Amino acid sequence: MFHMDLGLGRMREALSALKLDHPGGLSVQIAGTNGKGSTSTFLAAMLTASGVRTGLYTSPHFLSVRERILVDNGGLPDAAWLEAAEAVLAVSSDRAPGLRLTYFELLTVMAALLFARSGCRACVFEAGLGGAHDATTALPHHLTVFTPIGLDHMTILGPTIEDIARDKAQAMRPGVPAVSADQPPRARAVLEAVSGQVGAPLYFARDLAAEAEAGGHAWPDKPGLPGPHQADNLRLALAALHLLAVGRGPGRVRHPHPGPNPRPLPPELPETVEDPEALARAAREAFIPGRFQIIPATGDQPSFVLDGAHNQPGLECLAQALESLRIKPVAAVFACLGDKDLAAMTPLARSLTGGPILVPGLDAPGRALDPAELAARLGGRAVPVAGVEEAFERVKGMRGTVLVCGSLYLLADVYRLRPHWLGRSPSSSPIAIPPDVG
Repeated sequence: MFHMDLGLGRMREALSALKLDHPGGLSVQIAGTNGKGSTSTFLAAMLTASGVRTGLYTSPHFLSVRERILVDNGGLPDAAWLEAAEAVLAVSSDRAPGLRLTYFELLTVMAALLFARSGCRACVFEAGLGGAHDATTALPHHLTVFTPIGLDHMTILGPTIEDIARDKAQAMRPGVPAVSADQPPRARAVLEAVSGQVGAPLYFARDLAAEAEAGGHAWPDKPGLPGPHQADNLRLALAALHLLAVGRGPGRVRHPHPGPNPRPLPPELPETVEDPEALARAAREAFIPGRFQIIPATGDQPSFVLDGAHNQPGLECLAQALESLRIKPVAAVFACLGDKDLAAMTPLARSLTGGPILVPGLDAPGRALDPAELAARLGGRAVPVAGVEEAFERVKGMRGTVLVCGSLYLLADVYRLRPHWLGRSPSSSPIAIPPDVG
């Protein structure tokens, strides 16, 4: 198994020095394998629509690191970023000379500091990798959210779904409620076991949705992001919001069935936080690039579907989304990293289109697969190409939809070629995706 410098000591030192270890507002951690970015985006959008100033921390980025830290869905000024970076680096050096935060740790502390300086009353933090040693786990949280857990990053988290679920479950903490999406039986068993050991009340979004419906409170079920899996992500975000909203008021616990030593939460949410119209509007308007993003055809270019699916569960969800929308791609642009489960991914990738599969090279030193090798694994319809630009030239004139998937690095190459597809304004100096997320 791959060994890395684990531990949360560096994070806790930096957070304590900046007085960020006891934030005044609500804080939510989103862990899991797939759907973290979408669930985080839905939750932050609904909080913002409810009048709550909300910080959103996600990863990775495509063109600019500023994509990772947003307040009310907007980027922050360059000057604020520089001041935050200088503050974090200064206290790290002062508190523990020689202490070196990792790239992800630095950005996580910067996010907490920028949210505090921006007056955020709620913060949503997407975990990067795992849970036990993820930098976001060092932050104090009032709710832990688990998206579907599957096989990914197995060289780091372990070879089985139980190993991966156990690592992610360590994000739970005593007295702090947790809510989960539907899980594979073995992953669910691990979450339930750790919940009991830690003393963290665990709920499942499907159960909370049923309770809400029985009580006459219909949750919105039509997200703006397409695909049946996005309805599940929306339901999970709504369940998280519901748990935060229950029991408003100073010193009251915001969940209906508190476990041992429940943690009181600050009265940050307005009475209108579950207003149906505001939630439905947020669900329709929430946007995150590269999550079944449909690009209409223009000129001699076909339409595209851009999707960040980069593991077996992600590709399975992608296949279901294509089928539900009756989209049959006439070709695919596919590339993935060499540390992925290729035996599971390549048959799925082949099944996504009956047409040619163009395999570009990726700029991911040490992790990228040679396009010719990946094309050979995919079989006769796969053709290696130099990069995304050549792939797009080859699909010119095709009628129908071309699918682009397999790696977030691949999508970053697409957005560099077509920056207007990103949907947010990148900085003037694009920054490559760091090797902390696939």
